[in-house]
Amino acid sequence: MTIILGIDPGARYTGYGVIETHANRHRHLASGRINAISGEMPERLLKILGGLAAVIREHRPDEVAIEETFVNKVNAASALILGQARGAAICAAAQAGLSVAEYAPAQVKMAVAGHGRAEKLQVQHMVRVLLNLRAALAADASDALAVALTHAHVRSTKMRTGISINKAWG
Repeated sequence: MTIILGIDPGARYTGYGVIETHANRHRHLASGRINAISGEMPERLLKILGGLAAVIREHRPDEVAIEETFVNKVNAASALILGQARGAAICAAAQAGLSVAEYAPAQVKMAVAGHGRAEKLQVQHMVRVLLNLRAALAADASDALAVALTHAHVRSTKMRTGISINKAWG
């Protein structure tokens, strides 16, 4: 069994989701979000780093997966801010000696909902179905669980086939 921590980085709220996976079976262990809405940016990044470090200490994941930042000309400034939040999240994993797998938003949607342009509600629904959850989750936590599930699917495929999946799919 492998414990995977999925992270949906955000400058205001960073979602996390922890699953235990074995073959094609996945079990929800924990999920939530780190509130970094107040303070100056350095203070907010420190909250993300500390919050994820606490999650890592508590759940002892074997692997970490994080969502990449979607970038286009319209949201370049937002992408830079999100990049800082991603950096804090990656540092929390690195500090714990964990490697980090990264997935584009379209890859996460493809892996969880079967379509790279799936709507957010479709992804949230599929996360609940795949993890047999009854209660609704905060969007950030659901997105983080989707990242963890994506990583579980990718690693399972890699283990079964020996083929390394690169960034070209999705």
